[in-house]
Amino acid sequence: MAKKYPKRRLLMLDRFVNNSDLGKLILRVLVGTLMLFHGISKLQHGYGNVEQMLRGAGFPGYLSHLILVGEILAPFFMILGLYTRQAALIQAFVMMMAIFLVHTKELFSVSPHGGYALELQAFYLFGALAVFFFGAGRFNMARGKGPWD
Repeated sequence: MAKKYPKRRLLMLDRFVNNSDLGKLILRVLVGTLMLFHGISKLQHGYGNVEQMLRGAGFPGYLSHLILVGEILAPFFMILGLYTRQAALIQAFVMMMAIFLVHTKELFSVSPHGGYALELQAFYLFGALAVFFFGAGRFNMARGKGPWD
């Protein structure tokens, strides 16, 4: 025989489970934090190779400095929930450039373990796009004051 729960208990559980704002918070903090690690690593070890790749593709080398915006500033704003949609769009653009400059040959490849070769890049790209379309949700530093948060 099924156990009967009080209606109040079910309503509280339902409110917790059906909380899209909590899901938005988890997604944007996860995607932002993981990308932030890449940016910090580039600060510590340098990003001169990015300049060479840009020049090799016909872009000006000084654009390599924008990697700091896309991998440090934008993820930081995403985590805080400030200018969230703009930050997510910047991060998605950086990932598209990374795929174009570094990973084009692997676009239709499988890793030695059987997964998609670009699954990490796909996670960052589509995770950032999801944050762009979802927005920051209720739990953000902007407190709903920004039209793009």
